[in-house]
Amino acid sequence: MRKTLIAFLFAVSFTGIASAGQPLHPVPGTPAAPDFALPDLDGKDWRLSAFKGRVAIVNFWATWCPPCRTEIPSMQRAWDKLKDHGVVMLAVHVGGNMDKIWTFVGDHGVRFPVLVDKDSRVANAWPMKGLPSTFVVDPQGRIVLQAIGGREWDDPEILKTLLDLRSAK
Repeated sequence: MRKTLIAFLFAVSFTGIASAGQPLHPVPGTPAAPDFALPDLDGKDWRLSAFKGRVAIVNFWATWCPPCRTEIPSMQRAWDKLKDHGVVMLAVHVGGNMDKIWTFVGDHGVRFPVLVDKDSRVANAWPMKGLPSTFVVDPQGRIVLQAIGGREWDDPEILKTLLDLRSAK
């Protein structure tokens, strides 16, 4: 099963990054976000449920995925604009080699939390359709928006959408 998922994610990852202005898509039924606890690159555990009451961006990616590599710098620029406004960004690396992750993060100046899902257990619990896949969790802990494929996360429309969710009921 894991090999099938990895092959599928690899094939879908070549879809490229979306142009600026491509929207985030609503998630039908706004299901509860599956909670998880994953370590960051320093070994500190992060639990999604600790961010209830805040908007959380959960991005699944891999260093070998070209659109993932392309969108991460825009995520950092978005993080620079969102971090002081009640929004959290978590990049979940699916599988992978720690040395490659460290190198990529260092080369791209990533300063938001990068978590490691070595066995894809967490990724398999989310409604992923390929890499990158990003889900936006509202303050009540529901998955309300998704992006399959890359986005320019610092696009003003996306930033506004994310900030507006802070007061969603």
